[in-house]
Amino acid sequence: MKAVQFRQCGDPSAVLSASDLEKPVPRAGEVLVRILATPVNPSDLMFIRGRYTVPAQCPATPGFEGVGIVEVSGGGLRGRLFLNRRVVVLNRKGGNWAEYAVVPATEVIPISRHLSVEQAATFFVNPATAWVMTREVLRVPQGDWLVQSAAGSALGRMIIRLGKSVGFKTFNIVRREALANELRQLGADHVEVFDEKCNTSEELLAAIKKVTHADGTGFAIDAVGGATGSAIVHSLRQRGRMLAYGTLSNEPLVFSPRVLMTTGSSVEGFWLGSFMANVSLPFKLRFVQRLTKLIGSGVLGTEIAGSYSLDQITEAVKASEDSTVSGKVLLRVS
Repeated sequence: MKAVQFRQCGDPSAVLSASDLEKPVPRAGEVLVRILATPVNPSDLMFIRGRYTVPAQCPATPGFEGVGIVEVSGGGLRGRLFLNRRVVVLNRKGGNWAEYAVVPATEVIPISRHLSVEQAATFFVNPATAWVMTREVLRVPQGDWLVQSAAGSALGRMIIRLGKSVGFKTFNIVRREALANELRQLGADHVEVFDEKCNTSEELLAAIKKVTHADGTGFAIDAVGGATGSAIVHSLRQRGRMLAYGTLSNEPLVFSPRVLMTTGSSVEGFWLGSFMANVSLPFKLRFVQRLTKLIGSGVLGTEIAGSYSLDQITEAVKASEDSTVSGKVLLRVS
């Protein structure tokens, strides 16, 4: 089979290449999936750079998300039930940037035939994260504000649409004015342009308090860290909560423990893989039904910027990191 690999961590456009490998064989409790399509997500690029939660065991094949057809079961009831079905492939160790992937049967979920291959391939990471963070973990009430950094990302845009759909308001932080205009047209309640090189944390903190008309925000999510994430921590009101789910700046959060002590606020880490590993199969099946409806209605749908073959991996990762490209980059495998 053909697969994308890297033999050492580094710049994705420099270290990735397509190679011919032996097709893997599933063991008991595993399934062999023929991959149809798989997205290029920020988590994949961090994995390649050696900055992700899961360390790469080189040579390694990236790809945590995708859609495919279960072709072989290594044994077990669940594997037999999923045989020949189209499934979402949640590959926690990576490996979906290939023609075939072997994963535990517990990491594949049947997906509606009514969704396109593109929407099925991007079904989980962003849509599920948007829903779980805001509705399952934070449970942002109707009419309340949610502060989010990296609001111009595919996930950030989903959260704006989700807020409009279920009734919470979004305070959205971006780095460029061009993005701000796009998000306002999308329905963002407020967009704040904040560049750590040009603005101070105090300015961002003041803007959050002014717009939310309160002593701070009760709910926040941060994918950036550094000065941006630290300013959001300082904006939390009494018993406010922030989920840290990314490290785009590669800089730590910096704040005094007294910031949390005096308000009773909290900062929690969030990783979708850990959340999904601790919920039941009935929850997952109900969850998939809910996401399918929200994706079909456009609330949690993914804009696709372009599709590339495995042989075009260099062009694909460059496009995924091009700030002028709007939407998700896909690898069309089969």
